[in-house]
Amino acid sequence: MNATIFIISLIVIAVVNLSMEMKRDLMMLQQNSYRNERYRRWLATSGDTTSWVRLFAMIAAMDMLIRNVPDWFKCVVAMIPLLINIFSLLTARYKKPLVWTNRARRIYVTTMSLCAVIVVAVWFICRSLYLVSFVTVALYVCSHIVIMAANIVLRPVEKHINNGYYNDAARILKSMNGLTVVGVTGSYGKTSTKHYLHRILSEKYNVLMTPGSYNTTMGVIRTVREMMKPYTEVFICEMGAKNIGDIKEICDLVHPQIGVVTAVGEQHLESFKSIENVQRTKFELVDSLPADGMAFVNDDFPYVANREVTNVPVVRYALTDKGNNVYYVENLVYSPDGTDFTLVSPSGRHDFHTKLVGEFNISNLIGAIAVAIYMEVPVDRICNAVAKIEQVEHRLSVKHVPGGITIIDDAFNSNPDGSRMALDVLASMKGGKRVVITPGMIELGDKQYEYNEIFGRKIASSVDIAIIVGHYNRDAILSGLRDAGMDENNVYAVDTFNDAQAVLARVSAPGDAVLYENDLPDTFK
Repeated sequence: MNATIFIISLIVIAVVNLSMEMKRDLMMLQQNSYRNERYRRWLATSGDTTSWVRLFAMIAAMDMLIRNVPDWFKCVVAMIPLLINIFSLLTARYKKPLVWTNRARRIYVTTMSLCAVIVVAVWFICRSLYLVSFVTVALYVCSHIVIMAANIVLRPVEKHINNGYYNDAARILKSMNGLTVVGVTGSYGKTSTKHYLHRILSEKYNVLMTPGSYNTTMGVIRTVREMMKPYTEVFICEMGAKNIGDIKEICDLVHPQIGVVTAVGEQHLESFKSIENVQRTKFELVDSLPADGMAFVNDDFPYVANREVTNVPVVRYALTDKGNNVYYVENLVYSPDGTDFTLVSPSGRHDFHTKLVGEFNISNLIGAIAVAIYMEVPVDRICNAVAKIEQVEHRLSVKHVPGGITIIDDAFNSNPDGSRMALDVLASMKGGKRVVITPGMIELGDKQYEYNEIFGRKIASSVDIAIIVGHYNRDAILSGLRDAGMDENNVYAVDTFNDAQAVLARVSAPGDAVLYENDLPDTFK
């Protein structure tokens, strides 16, 4: 039997498989912010390096080194896991597919070029098609290492490109005479607050805000370079962080005059390690303000309330009167149309109506109103804007769908405080069954299990039916549900959101309310 045909066939299949696998690996690297250390952490917990297909391919590659087995047979064995993986990749569906940014293209081209250099080098050194076929299979087995190596090779290039973008953004900002920069940060609530502030300040000013989740330094740079206009009067800059110093880096670029800290909570503890480090990082915004600036901080959170601010004047706000906060709410009333409340402020008492629901949303809204009053937006125009603010998608937004079911969409992310408030909103719904669909909370470090177990106990006291999605937090949430005595007949553990939708279709009826709490990306299963 002519082994050459099988060897060439294996090389072709291996190259096709490798090109597809590298796209998937790049997608996961992208979801980990192109950071090799985060990508390695994901690999350590995902089991991707030890999947049965990859292990099969590894065994097949080792088998190719055995001398007493016919080459054609070893090639056929090696083709099997590669063909299975190709089929799996062709049929896979991802929540957050690869975005072909310029950086992604550079990494992909570099990765495939590294593979090509290795294969060509083997050919020129050994002049053996069989060894070339072995190497192409081995490259698939080691694809994670190759893509991280490409990422390292490109670091000087990326640094040079980013420095050029940074300098261009700094030049644009320096040319904007009279621009007011409002920085918004917090463990959670910053995106909602940014949207509320944008809508209210637009009553008086020409306002630009960072879109979507453009809350990294490069996201801010892109906003400034692509969206800043000569007539922009206010720039609302959302500032996110995964590590100490991230917010200071953004502040050093945009130089905010006003800073809003929406919350300090136990989120991203895998990188921050402690809530004290979270507090330190979030208050980098306040610490960066000029002496004539103004800080607005949300005293609903203990690690905001206990942080002294001495470098600038500070306005403290909260849902309730805590003694030293000058903005707080009275007469808070929820209805099917939204929320009515009275805001107590230095300028007096003002009545507001909003479509928003939930204490967390109202708390964020207070901060936006306080900034608007400071920036001299007339109160009647603030009232008008507040009444027209639309719910931010996937952030505790409420909508009524055909069939008489109320959907509470809090799927963007989840945290201990936000999930508790979302469940309180669900618990307030009357007239039908209350259903929660959730995979739990992530990035809580050593407290991951503990907080998801507490989350399970809160679910048990707030809902009638619980649908737990995926395996990542399943044991912790189910433990909390059992501890709280929830009827097991009303608890469903499913593998995917499609399975959850199938369960929901069976158990739901008109008048029911359904909370979607968090929706994990592909980096968590």
